[in-house]
Amino acid sequence: MSGWWIADLWSTTNGPVLVVSWLVWVIGSITLHELAHGWTALYFGDETPRVSGHMTWNPLVHMGPYSLFALALVGIAWGAMPVDPSRLRGKHADTLVTLAGPMMNLALAIIATLVYALWEPIGTGGLNPSFTVQEPLFTNMRIFLLSGAWLNVALMLFNLLPIPPLDGGRILMNLSRGFREMMRSENGQWVALGMFVIVFVFGAEYLFSAAMISVDVATGFIRGVLFPNW
Repeated sequence: MSGWWIADLWSTTNGPVLVVSWLVWVIGSITLHELAHGWTALYFGDETPRVSGHMTWNPLVHMGPYSLFALALVGIAWGAMPVDPSRLRGKHADTLVTLAGPMMNLALAIIATLVYALWEPIGTGGLNPSFTVQEPLFTNMRIFLLSGAWLNVALMLFNLLPIPPLDGGRILMNLSRGFREMMRSENGQWVALGMFVIVFVFGAEYLFSAAMISVDVATGFIRGVLFPNW
């Protein structure tokens, strides 16, 4: 019978590193995701993120106590960035502001995957046989980078799902009048909630699997190009 996720994970091999990596990446990735929304909103003329005090690196501001409590309790969390679409300049400004969050996760995933792909060959002497990274730093950093890579791919894919209140749902509402009217109808919120619950309960496993496969494929490609004989 499983218990508290931190205790369960901590008791496994490399458990402390996995727990710390997960907490750091979840909090850091959500904070940067929300800041990306804010930076883009400011660029397009909406001062709401700054006026509301959300242009800060403090994760408590973006995630709030309930989100942080959920992270500690079950390992998942969320964030929010206040934006006023009526103050944005440009026809597609709201869509770009919304898209900025998932694109930040993509950027983090690319960086983490690239460093992870380079870390193992370099750390084991693939670049210079006289240079190797000793344990436990080698394994700890490997776990940390891999965790950040697939987590951010999963966050990007999850947020791009066309289901309100996720970013993908807002983007689709901006691009499709029919979808927007359906979501704003009397039963629209219930439909969105039902879709969200179904995807969260039954689709999370597939999202994480897709993220892991994507990172594995990208890692293999990078290493194949840069270290063909490794």
